[in-house]
Amino acid sequence: MALSFAVVGSSSSIMCKATNANNHSHLQDLSYIKRAALISDKSAGFTSPHPNFGCVIVTPSAEVVGEAYLYAQGTKPAEVLAVEAAGERCRGATAYVNMEPGDCHGDHTAVSALVQAGITRAVIGMRHPLQHLRGNAIRAFRSQGLQVDVLGEDMQSKLVEEARKACLLVNLPFVYRAASRVPFSVLKYAMTLDGKIAASSGHAAWISSKLSRNRVFELRGRSDAIIVGGNTVRRDNPRLTARHGGGHMPIRIVLSQSLDLPEEANLWDLSDVSTVVVTQRGARRSFQRYLASKGVEVVELDILNPRDVMEYFHDRGYLSILWECGGTLAASAISSGVIHKVFAFVAPKIIGGKNAPSPVGELGMVEMSQALDLIDVCFEQIGPDMLISGFLQPIPDLTPTIPSEDETFAIDPTVAPFETSIIFFYKTWDLYGAFSNFSPHPIQMPDEDGNYVTWFSVEHYYQANKFIGVSNPLAQDCIDKIKSAKSPEEAARMGRLTQRRHPHLVRSDWESVKIDVMYRALKCKFSIYPHLNSMLLSTAGSVLVEASPHDLFWGGGRDGEGLNYLGRLLMKLRSEFLGESSAASENTCIAL
Repeated sequence: MALSFAVVGSSSSIMCKATNANNHSHLQDLSYIKRAALISDKSAGFTSPHPNFGCVIVTPSAEVVGEAYLYAQGTKPAEVLAVEAAGERCRGATAYVNMEPGDCHGDHTAVSALVQAGITRAVIGMRHPLQHLRGNAIRAFRSQGLQVDVLGEDMQSKLVEEARKACLLVNLPFVYRAASRVPFSVLKYAMTLDGKIAASSGHAAWISSKLSRNRVFELRGRSDAIIVGGNTVRRDNPRLTARHGGGHMPIRIVLSQSLDLPEEANLWDLSDVSTVVVTQRGARRSFQRYLASKGVEVVELDILNPRDVMEYFHDRGYLSILWECGGTLAASAISSGVIHKVFAFVAPKIIGGKNAPSPVGELGMVEMSQALDLIDVCFEQIGPDMLISGFLQPIPDLTPTIPSEDETFAIDPTVAPFETSIIFFYKTWDLYGAFSNFSPHPIQMPDEDGNYVTWFSVEHYYQANKFIGVSNPLAQDCIDKIKSAKSPEEAARMGRLTQRRHPHLVRSDWESVKIDVMYRALKCKFSIYPHLNSMLLSTAGSVLVEASPHDLFWGGGRDGEGLNYLGRLLMKLRSEFLGESSAASENTCIAL
């Protein structure tokens, strides 16, 4: 998967023609913004929990001189990559981005890259969905003298709305998640022409064609997780892999209230991807221990219902979830209002059967007028099957109302959305996201021979250190792969997977040195980036909490039960930096 694209001529990108010059320019704008949305989708599944970003840079003579997309969390922004591809030809050019940049506070790399490159105009497909980021980049561009046009606000027409919709569609999971506070959820099922998902005996392989199953693998590859219920585990023993969905492997989630699950199941095999079992508090504690012994994570909730489950995984940072469950759980999820879209594969087969299961169980509806209508329905033939898709909930409208939140804040600065006594950070989209060990800030650290080596992020360095000093060629090979990983997420996956599969490759003293390894890497990061140092010092007096709800060592945990070692190390560094600053001030006063 390439991170940037070669320069192409204008003929390959201009898809609309008109006789009027202004109209022609207008159509070109829409063509390029659609192009930005199209290329942003190339990394779907890899950028989560971030949106998909694409950027196209076009000269006044309508020549595309640079285009790129965000590859993954913690990698260079699309705007930076596009500027690097365009070089000096950015001067006086227009940048087209499918979504307003959402850089971390104090590190506006996307904005500054376009400004410093000499871009004079920016066309933005949509504002950032997150309230605390919405409008920030637009204001920053305009404060630097750039002309900014936002689809649906500064540019309005039927064609503009079509282009804006293209930008919305490519980031639907992010948009829905921001609006509903639950992950974007898609219900997928395959059924016969008479509405059955299995025979009366329960046999269900295979209803749809191989081409349809390949499409399902693609859907899985674009999702953070796949959900099934206990019945599906017992009846089908699925693997839920994304065999044809690219390099991204979504985790598997099993919902089971009673934990009446088989001891042997494909989902307990964690060699390729992890599994989380969510159950009701207190259910079969002995079986919970059995699952934990296999490495399966067990999460207990007070009441097991789809809404609480989705809110939990929202807090864990999940962006999109694919539901591949049976009719009972599907009905419960729909009734809970957490399903946003439906993909129904209809096979030209009839199997009959009075007791044969259907894709959606009882919803309590007694009249056809109560039926749920899909919105924006699409039909697609896939081999012999028909794919029918549509939304159960309308796409959220991100167009700001008047007066907007930004204008209200300008009038009354006391309207602030953040609490200052405790500062939470987790993902790199947070206000203080640059504190994360996943932030894209390369560091230079000495290797075993004392030579300084550049690491793409703190997480790259941390994961590689698990295997440093181990006299095994496989350990060195793992270090090299982690070092060249394209994103911190990939580095983390490689390190964790190798540690789980090949514990003998992990250095024997790892548990006793890992905190010091992280500390040294963080100290390097906050020492070589002045703006990060200033940001850290600006939090003096506040408690820093790494808000990961599932990391009980480095993070604070969902209910604050975590050890929060990352937050502790940052506060330790802050104290040290403040002490150095105070000592320097005292020395200056003495000298005077």
